[in-house]
Amino acid sequence: MRALILILFALLTGCATQEPRIEVRTVNVAVPVSCQEPVPERPAMPTESLKPGVMLDGFAASAMAEIELREGYEGQLRTALDNCRR
Repeated sequence: MRALILILFALLTGCATQEPRIEVRTVNVAVPVSCQEPVPERPAMPTESLKPGVMLDGFAASAMAEIELREGYEGQLRTALDNCRR
């Protein structure tokens, strides 16, 4: 008889408690995605092909041309990086 009363109390206490309240929330999380942007090809730099003993004028002209090439190449790299960051 005691066992029956204990079981009855156990069942009644289960009915007396409230169901847990479930709350659904939307959470925005950044998901990493691999970059599919092609890497621009590095141009041949004029100062790399100079022979030893080149005159100062020849070196200066090559260096100025290289500055222009590097700026263009860096612009392409920045564009590729910006496209990957989007």
